[in-house]
Formats: sequence, structure tokens, C-alpha cells
Amino acid sequence: MPSNPYHWIEKSLSTIHKANWYRSVKTIESIPGATIKLEGKKFINFASNDYLGLAGDPRLIEAAIQATKEFGTGSTGSRLLTGHREIHQELELEIAKLKQTETALVFSSGYLANIGVISSVVSKRDLILSDKYNHSSLKNGAILSGAEIIEYSHNNIEELTNKLEQYREKYRRSLIITDSVFSMDGDLCKLPLLLDLAEKYNSMLLVDEAHATGVFGMNGGGCVEHFNCTGKELIQIGTLSKALGSLGGYVAGSKKLIEFLRNRTPSWIYTTGLTPADTAAALTAIKIIKKEPERRLKLWQNLETLLNLLETENQQLGAKKKNLNERSPIICFPLKNAAEALIIGEKLKQAGIFAPAIRPPTVNTSRIRISLMATHETNHIQQLVAALGEVISCPVE
Repeated sequence: MPSNPYHWIEKSLSTIHKANWYRSVKTIESIPGATIKLEGKKFINFASNDYLGLAGDPRLIEAAIQATKEFGTGSTGSRLLTGHREIHQELELEIAKLKQTETALVFSSGYLANIGVISSVVSKRDLILSDKYNHSSLKNGAILSGAEIIEYSHNNIEELTNKLEQYREKYRRSLIITDSVFSMDGDLCKLPLLLDLAEKYNSMLLVDEAHATGVFGMNGGGCVEHFNCTGKELIQIGTLSKALGSLGGYVAGSKKLIEFLRNRTPSWIYTTGLTPADTAAALTAIKIIKKEPERRLKLWQNLETLLNLLETENQQLGAKKKNLNERSPIICFPLKNAAEALIIGEKLKQAGIFAPAIRPPTVNTSRIRISLMATHETNHIQQLVAALGEVISCPVE
């Protein structure tokens, strides 16, 4: 038996280094945006989830400042004790309007929303069917629930149907969980088919709209709106930290669902309420999204520009277009291994492009992940395509 109970940490770190999985933080030295300052240099930013460019918008900044002056820097306690402010309720009402649900509940992060909601609506006597590509928060929420977890192959409706047919009747409740936009691949779930299955097999359906809120749908309501599924009974979860440019999470649904969660969800009950600044910023973002649909239009125009350039200027990269027909602002270039991804990420950086390598265990296969913003200019996208054409030489799947 080793004399130092922490000796294993050094060995574990060594293993992480050998696998090229080691990570360290990179300090952004500027306000968020299409261009950022990193290590004293300017880069075009293709690594941000700030899809509409609101995180640096002066209106959000001013709203956060005013809320801080009025309510202070922190909420000081859980929402059920000293942490609730009128502005929290205003935000929840605006989210419900955006999602076209009866009401909503705001959490201090999207991760807390997922682990809390999932572990509240199902437990040991129940069944969870989970897409293999789901976000960590969905998977960990499933584990915390104590329910039986069965994964189905990514977006494989036939396999999911077979598993429901085989296992559903053995359990009290059933919950299907999925991302609506898969953050590391950029494709969309097959929401209408999932809703049909949920109805047929008496199953609840939970969709994480983290990368869809503010981006998809005529009004920015997400993939539920995009697929014309508004008004269907399901559990919608999302985040305030991506297209809404703030911090926090939410769940939107029926009044009965929200009442239940308000009384039974530990990650809401026992967590300090969202700060006034974050709450005000998110509230302002939703109002901007409703008033300025041109932001979403510009995002989709940027995507079209990128796809066209990939196709016309570099045939090898353009071949990826077959995987991009679902029109997500997330585009991935799969690579052989973590070492290659690190090399290409560094070469892109040398070309003035910030799009770092994404490696296991975050994903099963290493890749370069590109995320577009409404505030990217045409010349930014042109520089990206030129750099990609120079550094990516592996065969396209």
C-alpha cells in the first residue's frame, strides 16, 4: 500500500498527457466577440457559443450594471429563502413566452437544470432512454436519478423504437432524453419522430435546447419551434449562456411541471439564485432577439457563405456539406486522433484562427469544431476557409 494516499494523481496526470488529452485554460483578454485578444494577439474567434454576438452587446452590459446597482452583486441565498427577486420572475415569464409554454423556471446554470430536472421526474423504478451523443449534463442527470438507463445509437429512431418495445412495460415511468442540437456534431435530433414515440409508448420526452435557444425557429424559440412542435407536451430545458449571452439555465413547460420541480428539484432548491446581473442580461437578450430577427438571419447567411466557400474553394472540405444539411451553426471536421487535432488547432492559431482541438473524453473522436456567429464578417469566413484548406489534409469521411 503506498504511503501517500494522493500518489495516484500524478500517475493519472501522466496517462492524460500521454493520450494527448491534457487541457489547460486559455485566458481571453478582451470582450467577447467575433474577434478576441488571446496571449496579446488578435484572433478570429470560431470557438464561441455566443451565436448572436450578444455577450458583448452594450445593452446587456448596461442591464447587468443597473441590476447590480439596484439589487447587489449576488442573490445571497436560494430562491425559496432570500434569493428571489422580481426580475427572476420577469425572466421566467419572458422565457415562457419565447418557448410558448405555460411557464418556466430559471436555474443558476444549464448543467444544474439538467441534472436536477432529470433526477426529479424519474427514479429507481423508472426507465431512461438516452441518445449516445447526449451532453454530459444529461448523462449525469440520468445517473443521479437512479433509473435504469438504456442508450440508443445516435439519432437511431429504429433502435429507440425497438428498445421501447422491449423494455417500456417493465417500468413505472419512461423518459426519453436528447439534445435538440448536438453540441459537438452540429446535427439535430429527430424531434417529431421522438414525440410520436413518446406518445405511443406513454413516455415523457425531455429535450435540451442549449444550442437552439435564440437560434432556431421563426422567433428564436429553438428546435421545438423550428419543427412546428410548439404546444406539444414535453419538457424543454435550455441555457442562458450561449445565444442569450449571459449565464444560467431554464426549464419550460406546464404549470404543474414547474410547480412540481420548484418543490422537488435539489439543484434549484439548494442553490443560490441567479445573480441580478446575469438575470437582467438574459432578460435583455430575449427582448433583443424578439426585436432584431435580423441577427438570426445574419447567422444563417454566414453559414451559407461558409458552405459555399467550402464547396467552391476547396473540394475536399466541401465534401463535408453532405453532413451539414440540417443547417446548424456548428461545423465539425473529424480527425484521426488527438495528436493530429492538437497540431491542426495550433496551425489554425498561427493563421489567426481560434478553433482549438476537441478531444476525448469530451467526444469519441477528435475534431476541429467551428461555431459561427452573427457578428462574423465575410472576410473572417474567407480567412477561415483559406486556413482550413492549408492545414486539413486528412481524408474526409
